[in-house]
Amino acid sequence: MPYTGEVAPGGPADSREAGDLVITKVAVDPETSNNCYLLRCRSTGDQVLIDAADEPETLLALIGDAGLTHVVTTHQHWDHHRALPAVVAATGAEVVAGEPDAEAITEQTGVPVTISVGDGDTIPVGSCSLRVIRLTGHTPGSIALVYDDGSGQPHLFTGDSLFPGGVGNTRGNADNFRTLIDDVESKLFGTLPDETWFYPGHGNDSTLGAERGSVAEWRERGW
Repeated sequence: MPYTGEVAPGGPADSREAGDLVITKVAVDPETSNNCYLLRCRSTGDQVLIDAADEPETLLALIGDAGLTHVVTTHQHWDHHRALPAVVAATGAEVVAGEPDAEAITEQTGVPVTISVGDGDTIPVGSCSLRVIRLTGHTPGSIALVYDDGSGQPHLFTGDSLFPGGVGNTRGNADNFRTLIDDVESKLFGTLPDETWFYPGHGNDSTLGAERGSVAEWRERGW
């Protein structure tokens, strides 16, 4: 079956190959329906998990005996790191987060963030690499991660900063909204091609090309 990215809590994961990387998407918790992404390097077998959101038993079964080198938490909100203590205890993975959110994640989970990252930093997935893009507004230290497999279709993991239909929730804070949409427009739409496939923290995937024409409308409506 071709990859669709349409997953639901309690249902099967969905996987695709992107160059030397295998991307597997699974949804957890029926109430929040968070997406978690397991990335596996085909050359080395190394694995990285993006957002240990919940249901450690689901995530650890997906991870299997190959373990993890890193767990990346896209931002500090509670629904994105509930399984972090159990996953790190089972795998010994390094814990990665955006520098401004790292302290809050450590305090909330009791798991130290061992690697704090910012714009332009990279996270290895075996022979592959994820480039960090900081997107301020949904939280102070939210990050997105981009993987370029050389095909002309980059893969972008956006956490809760970008969804099909708009940017992340800034809870009516006009300054945070302006910062977030400025970052999303300049750092994502301004640097990546329309073919970029993006994977959000909740719900279905999309491409930058499908959303690009709506950015001005999002800015005008203020959310």
